[in-house]
Amino acid sequence: MTSATGLLRADPELERTRAHQRAWGWYDWANSAYVTTTGTVLISPYLTALARADACPDLVAGQVCDERLSILGLPVAVGSLAPYTITVATLVSAVVLLFVGAVADRHPRPTHLLGGLAWSGAAAASAMFFLQGSSWQLGVLLVVVANLCLGASTVVYDALLNRVAHPDDRDKVSSRAWALGYLGGGLLLALNLGLMQVHESLGLSYEMAIRISLLSAGLWWAVFTLIPVVGLRRIRGTTAPPVDRAAGVLGGTFTQLRHTFGELRSYPHTLTFLLAYLFFNDGIQTVITSASLYGTEALGFDTSQMIITILVVQFVAFGGALAFGVVAGRAGAKRTVLGGILMWTLVVAFAYFVPAGAFGVWMVCAVLIGTVMGGTQALSRSLYSQLVPQGRESEFFSFYQAMERGTSWFGTLAFGLTYQLTGSYRPAILVTIAFFVVGGLILTRVRVREGIAMAGNEQPRIV
Repeated sequence: MTSATGLLRADPELERTRAHQRAWGWYDWANSAYVTTTGTVLISPYLTALARADACPDLVAGQVCDERLSILGLPVAVGSLAPYTITVATLVSAVVLLFVGAVADRHPRPTHLLGGLAWSGAAAASAMFFLQGSSWQLGVLLVVVANLCLGASTVVYDALLNRVAHPDDRDKVSSRAWALGYLGGGLLLALNLGLMQVHESLGLSYEMAIRISLLSAGLWWAVFTLIPVVGLRRIRGTTAPPVDRAAGVLGGTFTQLRHTFGELRSYPHTLTFLLAYLFFNDGIQTVITSASLYGTEALGFDTSQMIITILVVQFVAFGGALAFGVVAGRAGAKRTVLGGILMWTLVVAFAYFVPAGAFGVWMVCAVLIGTVMGGTQALSRSLYSQLVPQGRESEFFSFYQAMERGTSWFGTLAFGLTYQLTGSYRPAILVTIAFFVVGGLILTRVRVREGIAMAGNEQPRIV
């Protein structure tokens, strides 16, 4: 059946099938390879090493590089380049993703848009194979492009959760997909760990092993994106167009954005959740993106040890995400997320006191992070899906995704500035506690059922 404006309108009940839910969840599997291997483990220390080679080419092992990089005339510490790069990617995303969300809500084939954005990001991720020597400038560009495409594609992906899952099923579906992502990301990371352990026997340098690992993450992202694109190919258009669609996909985007900004005050609990998410997710993302930098630079662990760390986090997070989904089914998503935020605060405080070189203690910290990480993020996604107005899912998820993984900028900026001022990563990691505390306090003010009613959505059994 087609709407009056010529776009196919699907039956929501036909879209909420297990086949669609399984196909949808595979995008977590696809992009988690980049998030884990590249974003979490390799790119920050590798980009730092490239910058150090350029700024201090004659540096002796064990010495500190005190030279500054010049970026648009601004002096930047070598150790701050990676967090600043993520900051720039987020500032760009904060503007671009708003338009992506509005376009996605008007696009006749959202899965085609998902695929195009994902494959563009995968191309940038694969091109990181060519980073070597002192080519940190190219690395900055590729990280910005890949992270922007990751955020943009996930806007479309997250919004499709409302299409494939009933309100009572979203916590479960989101948690299972997030768990699948951790499993996929952990599997590829394990393969890359194996490659880095045996690189000499294969006739490869350690640097080449890292570059091949970066390439593998991009290819993994590209190949497995085929599953959701093909599996959800019959989902067309939107469920409730919020503005006149006669203006077309691009022409009506500005109208939709103008209407949305004018009506934001009609959804106070949705906005309050977004504000809370801005803070506590910035804390989560800063810990995730800076963990390898903290481990290598502050605690003295090598890249292989950090890969082992992330492997532990990944596979523990698989079970953690599923466990949080079960808890949410009984206690509600909001209470479970608040419990997760409290656990994050305690974990960061624990990480601050880990002694340099104490890898066993660091592993305890990794288990704690894995337990809380996946569940908090998965349930935040499903809880927010209940609060977005029908027909504007992608647009509202663009606000959400601007604060999502790999695009945090308040936290990474605070982390980078603290390092530049103190010269130590320990106080930098401790700063993230403030983001969890503020985010948790704001989240307590969200009245979920009232927000669901204001958005015009069906009430789930438990929130």
